[in-house]
Amino acid sequence: MTGKRMTTYEKLFRDIRRQFLETWSPGAHLEALELVCFGGGMSREEFYRDGNLCVPPETEEKIRALARRHLDGEPVPYLIGEWEFYGLTLEVSPAVLIPRMDTEVLAEAAIEFVQSLGKCRLLDLCTGSGCVGLAAAENVPGCRVLLGDISEQALQVCRRNIRRCGLADRVESDLLDALATPPERIGLFRCITCNPPYITRADMEALDRSVKDYEPHLALFGGEDGLDFYRAIIHNWKTALMKNGRLYFEVGIGQADAVTQLMRAEGFGDINIIPDTQDIPRVVYGTILSEART
Repeated sequence: MTGKRMTTYEKLFRDIRRQFLETWSPGAHLEALELVCFGGGMSREEFYRDGNLCVPPETEEKIRALARRHLDGEPVPYLIGEWEFYGLTLEVSPAVLIPRMDTEVLAEAAIEFVQSLGKCRLLDLCTGSGCVGLAAAENVPGCRVLLGDISEQALQVCRRNIRRCGLADRVESDLLDALATPPERIGLFRCITCNPPYITRADMEALDRSVKDYEPHLALFGGEDGLDFYRAIIHNWKTALMKNGRLYFEVGIGQADAVTQLMRAEGFGDINIIPDTQDIPRVVYGTILSEART
């Protein structure tokens, strides 16, 4: 009697990718690759080099179990405990949102601004994993960054990412409530970035299971119309900006015009909208023309 024929890492990857494609997963290739590498304890380079090697049966079962969990809705970044953002590999957990490519538009816009300033301070509010602020610190050596979030669990992930990126000399974290007024202890900033909760109540019900059942609702729900955090931050946190400082937001689909109006009503000028790779308005930013703190 012969045992089960062993498969190779390459064949296992192609089989799992096929299963993911059948569920209309847009990220099937990357997700299958990440699971095979994680379950097999190998890097991508090792996979491409050793893909024709046979997979030990216990390793194959581990990888297929991970794939089944993903097919049941669990996001791959939570399964492997990390995800890449703007060239950084960051720890993620269900305490924080999964960093997404859309948010790289926010990071890139803020990085371009602070690169023009030399030495400066940046606050990343509603920071989650810390992805935007850490990307800014990594790419702008003269930038000192404060990462703020209301969730202590999120800040624990954030602090581990600060150490993971080797940025503890220029990046700090603090427990900050975006809906409240900024505490004076944090001082003033030339740039504030924020990817706030912006999902409406109606859209919360329609979210994909992988988001609704696994990602933190605290970081998703933005009130009935999705604009609660924008209203509060634009009104309250402009006092934490220096003269000619900028406030950068990520916005949801269809929210750019409303956020622009809110910023204009609170005295922001030079307001601009930046589209994402799908040409959807994704980032809104404006400049405060005078220090608002009295």
